[in-house]
Amino acid sequence: MAPTFTEEHEELRATLRRFLADKAPSEAVRRSMESADGYDPALWRRMSDELGLLGLALPEEYGGFGGGPVELGLVLEELGRALLPSPYLATVALAGQALAVSGDDTAKARWLPAIADGSLTGTLALAEESGSWHVDDVRAGAVPDRGGAGNRVSGTKMFVVDGHSADLILVVARAATGPRLFAVEGTAPGVTRTRLETLDPTRRLARIDLDGALAQPVGPKAADTTAYLRRVTDLAVVALAAEQAGGAQACLDAAVAYAKVRVQFGRPVGSFQAVKHKCADMLLKVEAARSAAYHALSVAATNPLQSGESSESPLSAAAAVAAVCCADAYTHAAKENIQIHGGIGYTWEHDAHLHLKRAKSSEQLFGSPATHRRRLAGLVGITAPEATKGRARGNP
Repeated sequence: MAPTFTEEHEELRATLRRFLADKAPSEAVRRSMESADGYDPALWRRMSDELGLLGLALPEEYGGFGGGPVELGLVLEELGRALLPSPYLATVALAGQALAVSGDDTAKARWLPAIADGSLTGTLALAEESGSWHVDDVRAGAVPDRGGAGNRVSGTKMFVVDGHSADLILVVARAATGPRLFAVEGTAPGVTRTRLETLDPTRRLARIDLDGALAQPVGPKAADTTAYLRRVTDLAVVALAAEQAGGAQACLDAAVAYAKVRVQFGRPVGSFQAVKHKCADMLLKVEAARSAAYHALSVAATNPLQSGESSESPLSAAAAVAAVCCADAYTHAAKENIQIHGGIGYTWEHDAHLHLKRAKSSEQLFGSPATHRRRLAGLVGITAPEATKGRARGNP
């Protein structure tokens, strides 16, 4: 199953691709990734005001345009192609989707309009020092505030996407009834944010230390919390997969274009059988990745969270497949792109290395391909389901 793209979808794709080619070429990407913010605030504002990208996948009653996972996936695919440093993944795909499917009208009314108009950035904080992305491994704690103002959250969160600058941090913490989602202001007392040194210069990750930070619970009550948090993490995995599919396509396009113009021994290198084989293998992996990502987006759009739903929904298997296929395809395409470019592909001036760094970094975000494979094996009955709940690093 894959979404049927309408003329409006294709126009959205084409418009965004033109916009990024004009406003975010390689030179602009490098300026942004080296800036203090890690992105261009002026471009962020234009993405909101001129294209409406920030509210595209959010409900109309909260200032959005009523789109869903499919529309969001198209945007992320194009952003992945361009390697654009921006808080879009963290704000719209992570925080925005978590709020949109929460069923919490108070939380949605409070934060979604500001996300939709670009005045608020957000993120999701799940993993901790263990490196696990599994909700059951969360050790950060939440206790009721003595003054009745909400809750107080304490603990450490690692690898938080754009956590150094997010205005709103959605923290997964363990309450008396089990893990829940809590909203914390990025500048609240008791919140210490530290930017991490990472492989990928185009995406900022942060460590967040919470010491009794004031927080508000978000989402359903205890009975449906497990299914809700699983939905949030599955949506995050699918969003990242769409971005990876776009990056893989960019690597394939760059490799093919270079193979056509690079002449060696009096003929284009693309005419050599070995290079043809490399490009053909890249194409197969990229097409498979795109199919897996589109399938997962379609499942997310057509299978909304239901009250009383089990923690493993149809989306879980689709997300695991997309995570594996897209991560493998992006890394493979990024490596082969460098190989086909030869010596120039290894230089700082060329963008090939930026794609490889993004691909390797994204492999570990929200769980490695190996852990998604283990989870998928449990979901389809190859192994016992409990075998997927191990505590391996990166386990989603």
